[in-house]
Amino acid sequence: MIAALRIVSSMLAALACTYAAGVYGQSYPAKPVRLIIPFAPGGGSDLMGRLLAQRLGDRFGQQFVVDNRPGAGGSIGTEAAVKAPPDGYTLVLGSTSEISINPSLYTRLSYNTLRDLAPVAIVAYTPLVLVVHPSMPTRSVKEVIALAKARPGDINFASAGNGTTTHLTGELFRSATGVNVVHVPYKGGGPAVAELVGGQTQMMFSTAPPVMPFVQGGRLRALAVTTARRSAALKDIPTMQEAGVKGFEVTYWWGVFAPSATGKSLVALLHKEINQILRTPDMIAAVAKQGAEAATMTIEQFADFVKADAAKWAQAVKISGAKAD
Repeated sequence: MIAALRIVSSMLAALACTYAAGVYGQSYPAKPVRLIIPFAPGGGSDLMGRLLAQRLGDRFGQQFVVDNRPGAGGSIGTEAAVKAPPDGYTLVLGSTSEISINPSLYTRLSYNTLRDLAPVAIVAYTPLVLVVHPSMPTRSVKEVIALAKARPGDINFASAGNGTTTHLTGELFRSATGVNVVHVPYKGGGPAVAELVGGQTQMMFSTAPPVMPFVQGGRLRALAVTTARRSAALKDIPTMQEAGVKGFEVTYWWGVFAPSATGKSLVALLHKEINQILRTPDMIAAVAKQGAEAATMTIEQFADFVKADAAKWAQAVKISGAKAD
């Protein structure tokens, strides 16, 4: 009898979920949806968010408005999403920086990303790319290391802000190679890349999307990617390990999150629609053009991935001794 009741209860729950998804499908979204980008315009998160927002708008027949909220390594925009009503009308494009790194880097965060945000869907991943200004007389990672050792403290590396992946990757590079290069933080990847292109800094570990046009146009020189294998979009660029820095590996990812109390049926609907977008040839090509690869996972797989990534970066932050507040 008890077993039968449990079966009936499970069936009713499944029907309720299906009904709710159907209702959401008919009425959601009834007004514009805000997609928070926790970084300045022009960076990798901004470019990836705009690609997705446009297609979500086309798919739902309603505007998905990009809202750039830069500052504190992505924490300001992320906090705005955490505090938003859990009604599906505020989402955030999270990434390695603010989701995986910041909880270990910032000692005074007012939220916990693993507790206060609901994973909706992974969107894409990319290597970071070591790029240098053409004025640098270096055409390989080995030459960068040799020059930095010959001129300690004279070479600057830009980042999207203190504690971001672009910053910590530079710190890992310093630690792995023993070079003395000076960190110059900016309020987002866009401003950092603009200053690098202008020659105010000499090098940067950047996500691929914001630097690809400048690499292709000859205004920046790409020397290596940070993933374990070469990027499909940058086949001619060696990995850091191939370039001689053994064991050096960093992957940057983006994904959509909602406030944690958002209804599961609405999260499931968004997950389904985003995954369908990411499987279209148009989106795959658009993401690849930015030097990244579109990705899909189940909600459960994405949640497990985020937990594992946060644990990995917690160890990296501990080893580096980096802190930001």
